[in-house]
Amino acid sequence: MHDAGKIIIGLLIFLALIAFPLWYNAAGGKADYVPQLEKPDTATQCVAEVAYMTANHMDLLNEWRDRVVRDGERLYVDHLGRTHEMSLTKTCLNCHANRDRFCNRCHDYMGVDPYCWDCHVDPKEVR
Repeated sequence: MHDAGKIIIGLLIFLALIAFPLWYNAAGGKADYVPQLEKPDTATQCVAEVAYMTANHMDLLNEWRDRVVRDGERLYVDHLGRTHEMSLTKTCLNCHANRDRFCNRCHDYMGVDPYCWDCHVDPKEVR
């Protein structure tokens, strides 16, 4: 028990280092920052409710990918009974046309790097 002081000081330093990002963001005023997304350019209704799309759009896109690639299905019926083509570029980007001002704002904020663009090309980009 002769090292109790060293252990306590080590634990305090460890906790300070772990908590540093939280304190840094709070002191810098970034703790409550949420990116503001642009409203869709054309449509008034999405293929799902806004709250669902905010939390689960990646699951919906993965489901669409699997159904199109594995099962050959191309049409999706939404919660209102409307039919949409299961296509990132033809359906999603038809309304959310500016990837930088819509998709990338949240993805950058959340620190995720979606692999959608490994295969898909933004219609406004030239490869």
